Amino acid sequence: MTGPDAPFLRTLCSLRWLAVAGQAATILVATWVLGLPLPQLPLWSGVAVLAVFNLYTQLRPEPADTAPLTAFGHILVDVIILTWMVSWSGGIANPFGSLFLILIALAAFALPLRWALAVASACLLGYAASGLFGQPLPAGYFNALDLNRWGVIATFLLSAAVVLIFSTRLAIALRARELELSALRERFARNEGIVALATHAASVAHELNTPLATMTLLADDVAERSEEPEVREDMETLRELLVQCRERVLALAAPASNDRPGRAHSTAQQVLEQWRLVRPTIDLHRNDDAPLRLPLDPGVGHLLMVLLNNAADAGEQAGRPRVDLSLRIEGDDLIGEVRDYGHGFDARAAVLPGKLFGSSKSEGMGVGLALSHATIERLDGEMWMRPAQGAGSRVGFRLPLAPREE
Repeated sequence: MTGPDAPFLRTLCSLRWLAVAGQAATILVATWVLGLPLPQLPLWSGVAVLAVFNLYTQLRPEPADTAPLTAFGHILVDVIILTWMVSWSGGIANPFGSLFLILIALAAFALPLRWALAVASACLLGYAASGLFGQPLPAGYFNALDLNRWGVIATFLLSAAVVLIFSTRLAIALRARELELSALRERFARNEGIVALATHAASVAHELNTPLATMTLLADDVAERSEEPEVREDMETLRELLVQCRERVLALAAPASNDRPGRAHSTAQQVLEQWRLVRPTIDLHRNDDAPLRLPLDPGVGHLLMVLLNNAADAGEQAGRPRVDLSLRIEGDDLIGEVRDYGHGFDARAAVLPGKLFGSSKSEGMGVGLALSHATIERLDGEMWMRPAQGAGSRVGFRLPLAPREE
């Protein structure tokens, strides 16, 4: 069962089996131990109907969603069966008649107000019917006062157990739902900011395309006119950076489609080469068996670039400009981890994902980790942050590999 009332219906099914067992045990004890000549056929018929209904409820195909009307129908069956059972075993004099209050309490816990009032009305009618048309309790081995006293005790213990079990399960379900709603609200707020950022980036990309093209031409012109090898080498590096920036800008301005040229899959080797061009002063160490030729989703390439840049910034601030990269394939997953040699992080403040536009770096915009975590969620992966042994921190991710085309 799914939907907001599914936990309530599952709990009702469990409690109904308890009711079936309790009613059967009560009939046996009252008949064979207390010596009460109860009408067996009506009482066992009620137990059988309740058991068959509960079995049908659990074996039938689960509906796509549950509604308060469905839950009301379930409780209405319980009210009718309880009315039947109480009417044939003493009527209003039966202390088990107070179990109508349990059904009212269950409805008040889990159903909307109007449906809870409907359940209360049904219970009142059932209680009144059992009082008006109930059969008197026949005499047995014990007097009526003793039977009533032990019946009240048994009813209290049963009511306390049912309320405790139900309220505990309902509280757990409500807490889980609140946590899920909180996570959805946080994800919605972050994704709303990312969509606004992407829309603004697409418009700014058109404005930056022409200045970048002009700067590329100027760099070529300066390189051709200069006769100093150092200047020509610097201009060539500058031109490569400008070309890389222009490619990124064109990718932002192009439509968000997986088959467009701007979103062609790049390899890990290409991502590392682009990063080395931007951060040439950082000492990068990687594992020898890294799958560098593995094609990466553009979002994964951006994720790897963000983690490397964050690690490089942390290492430079600590005077240890070194970054360790580990990439490996385990089964159908790509596992990566970036280790920096910075000052580490505060475990109380290090939360993934970071809030959009909230950065711990003085010159940071706080977008990198939020976008990275959005990529992790989109690809059904996971991300973690741990302290490194000695100095620094380790940030890793696990992503399922996309099926390769034959």
